[in-house]
Parts: sequence; C-alpha cells; structure tokens
Amino acid sequence: MPDANSIQSKPHYPILDGLRGVAAIAVVLFHICEANSTSPYDQLINHGYLAVDFFFLLSGFVIGYAYDDRWGKLTIGGFFKRRLQRLQPMVIMGMLIGAACFYFGDSHMWPLIHTVPVWKMLLIMLIGFTLIPVPVSWDIRGWQEMHPLDGPGWSLFFEYVANILYAIGMRKLSKTALTVFVLIAAAVLIQYSVTCKLGDLAGGWSLNEEQLRIGFTRLLYPFFAGLLLSRMVKPGHINNAFLLCSVLLLVVFCVPRIGGPQHDWQNGLYESLSIIFVFPLIVYLGASGIIKGVKENKICRFLGDISYPIYMTHYAFIYIYTGWASDNNHAPMELRLIYGAITFAVSIIFAYLSLKYFDEPVRAWLRKRWK
Repeated sequence: MPDANSIQSKPHYPILDGLRGVAAIAVVLFHICEANSTSPYDQLINHGYLAVDFFFLLSGFVIGYAYDDRWGKLTIGGFFKRRLQRLQPMVIMGMLIGAACFYFGDSHMWPLIHTVPVWKMLLIMLIGFTLIPVPVSWDIRGWQEMHPLDGPGWSLFFEYVANILYAIGMRKLSKTALTVFVLIAAAVLIQYSVTCKLGDLAGGWSLNEEQLRIGFTRLLYPFFAGLLLSRMVKPGHINNAFLLCSVLLLVVFCVPRIGGPQHDWQNGLYESLSIIFVFPLIVYLGASGIIKGVKENKICRFLGDISYPIYMTHYAFIYIYTGWASDNNHAPMELRLIYGAITFAVSIIFAYLSLKYFDEPVRAWLRKRWK
C-alpha cells in the first residue's frame, strides 16, 4: 500500500480557495466589530461566525473530491498523515502566538490573566499543540474556551473529529445512506437553531455538554453535506463565479440580526437555512466557476494561501484589541477604528509571514520526512 506522499494531489478549485480567504477575512472583521458592539442587535457583520459552518461544508466537499476515489491506494494512516501535514503546523503556530500575546490581554474583561503563572500558561500551550481540549476548570482567561490561547482551535478540534468519522466509516456510506444522514443532520440543525435560548448558532468552543452539542450540531450537517455535494453534483461552467460567490457569502454574513429579543427563533431559522441551502449553492457555483485572467487567478491563489494562517493566528491580536476596547469603552470611535485597522493589518501580515516562514517550510519538511 503506497504511503501518503506517493499519491499525487489533485488540482485545487481556485475559486473555492479564494472563497475560503474571503470567509477568513470576514471572520477577522467580525471579531474586530464584535469588540465594539454592545449586543448582537448592533453588531456589524452580524453572522460572521457562520464562516466556520462554511469552512466545514467546504472541507467536506474538498475531502470528498480529494480522497473518495483513492481508498484503494490510501491507508487510513496515510490519510491522517496528509491531514496532519496540512493542518497541524498552523495549529502549533496559533498556540505559540497566543502564548506570546497572552499577558498583553490583561484587562477589565479578563482580570484572571495577571493571576496566571507562566508555567500554567506554557502547559496550556503544550496541550494546545495537540488540540486536546482542556476542561472549563482549566480556564486561564475567563471565556471557558477549550483552547484558551487560540480560541479558533475549537473548530479545528471538530474538523479532526469529522476527518476521523469520514476515514473510519462515513466514507463507506452509499449516496442514499449519506443523503438520509444529511437530512437528519439538517433537521437537527433547524430544531436547535429555532429553540436555542440565544437564537443563534454561535458556540462550540467549551468542553461542556451544551457547547459540545452546539459544536456537533454545527459540524455534522455542513461537513457531510459537503461530502454528499462532491459525490452528487457535477460542476458546470459559470462566468464571474468568484465575484458572485463572494457577494453572496458577504451578504449572508452582513445581514442584520433578524427578529427582536422576543423573536430570536427567526434569527436562528435564517442562520440554519443559510447553512442548509445558501452555502451549498455557493460551493457549487464556486466549483463551477471559470477563472478568467491572470489577475483573478492570483487573487484567488493569494486568498486561498493565507486563509488558514489568518484564521489560526488572528485571534491572539483580537484578544489584545478586545481587552483594550473593554478598558477604553468611552474612547472615540475614530480611535477605535484606527486600532481596529491596525489589528486587521497586523493579523494579515502575521498570517502571511507564518505562511511563508513556518507553514510552507514545515509542511515541505514533513512531506520529505514521511516519504
């Protein structure tokens, strides 16, 4: 049986790569705006956290496209090597940057930070390298995150869960069986979204029963709907797909919160239906898109390259900005915008540097070593 690196990678869908970058940038902007909002009702980019659900669906589609027809040549161990090689270096970098920035987040919002000894922070960092979630009792910040040094690590934990489920069994399901599973997952997603007390799908980042339920609810439909989409739909040939899909994606993220405090179910219904219907449509259109011109190809490639590094490294700087905003809640909006713009720029720069000087070299080294 060939090893992981002896199986040549398939060509990427360049527009899907670009859309991943658009969603990652939207996440950064969402978190910056979140630091300046007083409630979900005045939050800009209100549904930006749905980028995670889009990532899950995109991941399921790409996994199905890349691996479904290769299991005669690929072992489960080889599959996991390829996934570790792709995902784990930036997990480590995200934890390193989070550790380096941890004490700069000390603020009224997180008064616990200055009481945390360095040894404990470093222990959390080492555990974070493995993506093993830490219990709520090990919280070192005050948000009860399963990865306190790099909050987005929770979604990578669920990404690995989805990869494990796919490799050990779900890949063997027929289209009919997978369709039934996806329909059940969709029903669960709708049921939760219209009955949850907050009226939105934000959550999944703590190691407790409630948050784990949210995490699995957000994972199971989009990931396996993406897998099903890769098996059932033959991409067409659509012009201007990148622009069209980017606009659709941003519209979903930027629609103001729907319904007031007495009608939160309306917001939940909007979010679940966006995940169930709009996101698969966007992925189909993106997979069917035709790249015209060198400029568009370069944009999609750049956005795709930095998408994962942005997502995994930006939150260390968001912690600092959010802490500053909480300590300076009467600061003029102009100053908040300036510091927000600096946070955004630093996030992009660090993501690019992490890509070029850590992620790409480490992945090249792993390919060579495992070969």
